This record gives sequence, structure tokens and C-alpha cells, in this order.
Amino acid sequence: MLFTEEHDLFRKSVRGLLARHVTPKLDEWEEIGCFPGHELFPVLAEAGLLGLEYDPAFGGQGADHSYTLILGEELGAIPSMGVMTAIAVQTDMATPSLHRYGSPELKQRFLRPALEGTAIAAIAVTEPDAGSDVAGIRTRARDDGTHWVIDGSKIYITNGTQADWFCLLARSSDVVEGKPYSGMSQIIVPSDLPGVTVSRSLKKIGNKASDTAELSFTGVRVPKEFTIGTAGRGFQQQMQQFQAERMIGAYMAVGGMLEALRRTREYVLDRHAFGRPLAENQYVSFRLAELSAQLDLVRTYTHACAESYMRGENTDRQTSVSKLTAARLQREIADWCVQFHGGMGYMEENWTARYFRDARLLSIGGGADEIMLRSIARMDGLPA
Repeated sequence: MLFTEEHDLFRKSVRGLLARHVTPKLDEWEEIGCFPGHELFPVLAEAGLLGLEYDPAFGGQGADHSYTLILGEELGAIPSMGVMTAIAVQTDMATPSLHRYGSPELKQRFLRPALEGTAIAAIAVTEPDAGSDVAGIRTRARDDGTHWVIDGSKIYITNGTQADWFCLLARSSDVVEGKPYSGMSQIIVPSDLPGVTVSRSLKKIGNKASDTAELSFTGVRVPKEFTIGTAGRGFQQQMQQFQAERMIGAYMAVGGMLEALRRTREYVLDRHAFGRPLAENQYVSFRLAELSAQLDLVRTYTHACAESYMRGENTDRQTSVSKLTAARLQREIADWCVQFHGGMGYMEENWTARYFRDARLLSIGGGADEIMLRSIARMDGLPA
């Protein structure tokens, strides 16, 4: 990836904004288990960060994908994956389908407020009995003439307790025999409609500054013009949206790993044991060098994926490889960061403990490692 002076200025601007408005409050947000989205998102929107690649006609910036890559890496450096994930839901997980397939009226009504930071968006796909198996969703959208009537439940919904609207995937017609992915639709569901309920706020191992909800939909009447794109094509549209989610996930993981290794190198250079810095132990310095080399490969690959995407090429394979390898390496790096910090690394007061917990999620969310492997195997002509 060839970065220009404009890219460098953008990176510096993003880093400064996050240092001023996010990092100082992370411990407080982690403690209460939520961040104030309606306070933070207008600040990000003012800087143009919530719709980098989106149409300026609806409040976007009209930039190319290289700026999303930079944003992702800088978000990853935030010492709280909960907040960065919540921001990424707004920018690259709940809104891509609406921008790509939504009608102008739908985008004006729901996308513009999301890009202006006045409305929080969430993606509602996962259900108690349907996670990676998206075809198994049971939430139903019944055609009632001018409206959909929605019944069902969703779980593990990031931003779910404070969202103003959901990009919801529901089964809107019967499955066509032999086509288990048929009959689904993506529908915008405002959270203030009668019948929409936050059943509970979920407690997690990590990503604690991000609220995660279980949702219930009981007889929710939604105008059919709130359908994103074509009714019955929701699964296919959601698969495209997942690609954006996986790319930003890989970019953020890279940013987090770069920062984690930087801080750990500083620590082992400063920390003395047996009369000398820890870094003078060959195993410590070699292991960190190995991890740094592996990260170089992953980062270079994610940049190549971004370049392919910018050329309009199909990046399904590159995206799957990027997410799989970045997620696995992140878990490994988090483990070694704790190890080289010793007992201090295991303390809640140290950044390593939070990073260790938070790093585990990417191998599950947005398509588990096993789903990435299945996709890659199929592309290689193997049974999956």
C-alpha cells in the first residue's frame, strides 16, 4: 500500500482525536460495561470518521478504502477492543448493506443520522440457535400487506442496548427446496417500535466497554419500505456485509498487535531481572522478533487485500485469510505479552490483562475461524 502525505495526516488526526476523546475515559467505560455512544459518535462524525467511503449525498466522505484501513489500524491501537468494535459496528458492520442496497429515501432516513452520529446502528443477525449457521435463523417477518410483522429474538448484539435502529436479518418467506439460504430479507427496525425489547444486557469475558444485548421482537410492525434492497435476497446481501466486517476486523487486529508488541518491547527493555534487562535474554528478544515478523506478513497481506478491493476485485478469499490469520496471531501475541510481563501481566491494573481477554473475540465474531477455514477449503476445491 502506497501511503501519501494526506494519508499520514489522516492517521495523525485520527490518533490525536482518539487520544483526546476516547483513551482517557476507557477505564470508566470498562467499569460500567458501556460507553456513551450518543456522546462519542457526534464527535467522531464531526471528524468525518463514521462514513469514510459513503456517498457525500447522505453525509459520507466519498474517500477510498485506504482510509478505512488506516482508521481500522488506529482504532485497533485503542487499549479497549470493546470501544473500537462498537465504532466499527457503526462504520462497517451495520451500515454497508444500507449504503449499497438501500433506497435513497431509506438512506436519507436512517443512514444519514448514523453518519452524523445522531443515531446508533446495530447489526441483528445472530440468534440463540443460529450463530455461524446463518441459514438457521428463525426470526420471522410475515408479509401483512404494507408492513412486515416481525417475531423472534437476536443475541450477542453489539450496541444493542443503545441502538436507535437495527439492520435485522429475518426469514420473510418459506425456504425454496434445495436452497436453504433463500427467503431472507434485511429490514431496518427502529428500536422504539412497539414490540422491540432489550431482553437483557449480556456480561462478557472481555470487550467490556461495549454493550451487548439480547433482543426480543414481538409482533413488531415495520413498513415494507424499510426493506434493504430486494426482499428474499437478504442472505446474499448479508454475506457482502460480512466481508466489510471481516476486513475492518483484520485491520483493527493489526493495529492492536502493533501497539501490544511496541509496549511489550518497551517493558522488556526497561524491566531488569538477574541484573540485566529482560530483553537481553535471547529467548525473549527472539520470540518477540518472531512475532513481529509474523505480524509483518499479516499486515502486508491485509494491505494487499485492501488494494485488491480498491481495484474492484473479488476479495472473498483474501478477506477470509486475513481475518483467520490476524485473529489467530492476535491470540498468540496477547498470550506472550502476558507471559513476558510476568505476574504484573496477570493483574487487572495492567493493560495486558484486558488485551488478553479482548483478543479472544475475533476468532469467534464475524464468522468463526472454522467458518473461514470452510470458505477457504471450498475455494480450494475441497469438501467442506
